[in-house]
Amino acid sequence: MKNFVLSFVALLIWTTGIGGAGVSVDLTQAPEFDLVIENARVMDPESGLDAVRNVGIRGRTIAGIESGPLRGRRRIEARGLVLAPGFIDLHRHGQNAENYRHAALDGVTSVFELEVGAGDIDRWYREREPGQVIHYGVAVGHIPVRMAVMGDAGDFLPSGPAANKAASEAEVAEMRRRMEAGLRAGAVAVGFGTAYTPAASQWEVLEMFRAAAAHRASAHIHVRGGVQGIQEAIADAVVTGTPLHIVHINSTGGSSVGRMLQLIGEAQARGLDITTEAYPYNRGSTRIESSLYDNWEQRSDEAISQIIWVETGESLTRETFAKYRKIGGSVIQAPSPIENVQLAINSPLTMIASDGSEMKDGKGHPRSTGTFSHVLGHYVREAGSLTLMDALRKMTVMPAKRLEARVPQMGNKGRVRIGADADLVVFDPARVVDRSTYQRQSLPPDGIAHVIVAGVEVVSQGRSVEGVTPGRAVRAPVQ
Repeated sequence: MKNFVLSFVALLIWTTGIGGAGVSVDLTQAPEFDLVIENARVMDPESGLDAVRNVGIRGRTIAGIESGPLRGRRRIEARGLVLAPGFIDLHRHGQNAENYRHAALDGVTSVFELEVGAGDIDRWYREREPGQVIHYGVAVGHIPVRMAVMGDAGDFLPSGPAANKAASEAEVAEMRRRMEAGLRAGAVAVGFGTAYTPAASQWEVLEMFRAAAAHRASAHIHVRGGVQGIQEAIADAVVTGTPLHIVHINSTGGSSVGRMLQLIGEAQARGLDITTEAYPYNRGSTRIESSLYDNWEQRSDEAISQIIWVETGESLTRETFAKYRKIGGSVIQAPSPIENVQLAINSPLTMIASDGSEMKDGKGHPRSTGTFSHVLGHYVREAGSLTLMDALRKMTVMPAKRLEARVPQMGNKGRVRIGADADLVVFDPARVVDRSTYQRQSLPPDGIAHVIVAGVEVVSQGRSVEGVTPGRAVRAPVQ
């Protein structure tokens, strides 16, 4: 109320001219903002606000949202554009400057590695200090912890004993100790890739869930075995009381994605804290040396030919698959039915998350550069299967709420309101679209005009702003 009165008094000074009602506005005494975004269609999925407003930013915070004019040292004219909370990506493996830049160009202001995660939390955050172009956070991951305990020298994903060797009771106890140490160090969540650790027993996974529950951390899990994998994860969540998040249900669900979504919906209806996510592409990406390809020799030549070696863009043969599997590296997987993806993206249960694999020198997967723009361009504008507000909800306040119980910082992200973090995206709803392809993965989206992180413009007129690093660590309280 105080802010409203001050704005009213300062901005609306009415004068009446001779022979008519002339109206002028004196802004000289109005509070000044560092940045004002003018005439934007402001959309806030939490409150439902959808109206033309002027938004004032002071420091790192949204300090004014008004229908009338605001004074600002800098201005962005956004007439005809949408202003929304910056997108929050809960699942991105690319966690360095190159990948953060690609994410920002797609409207992302906060990225998290919550599936594979990290083994040494302090080291992970220290490597990214003092700041990056966008905000960043990480889970303590069962995969890297298991690799360390089991002596697996694989690159990123297990390729030895962490994938195919059962752990002893002492090794399981050491894994849990390391997981709890990571949580005390401020890890955002606990990550699981049980599809990549097939030798991990159900009891071992349950022990890691117990570690998560003890610290109110959500478990972000790549399930193994489709419907059966969902049932295993739900059982672990029920036994331990762990909040549960199923990653990329579009790719792990396959033809069973409808049943998996049904299980999640039914579990939610019974009060279980369970959520899920999807990305809008029907081809995934993984490491060729991972356990997912342990049976590759039983696959047909045609199936192998649909796999792309990221480094060169070539389709693989039986001979080149064998060659590259010995080397190790990223592949783009064979396509799955697009209907499975559509079902997942359009479900009210799912958030949008990229599962963005690491881009290296512009090579990777198009989901690393165009996930959010693809949803806005195709599912909202072209197909009309999602409303714009529903799509934005999946990209902003839903992921923020997934994390905020453990990470208080997230309570001020994913919203456009006074006092919220000034993490914002301004885009053209009539033009926004992804442009990257499986052969040209680094092409930036079109229609993402401005991206603001902590009050600092990191994308301007669709181009990266050089030399700015306002992004900071997003971390649970260190114990």
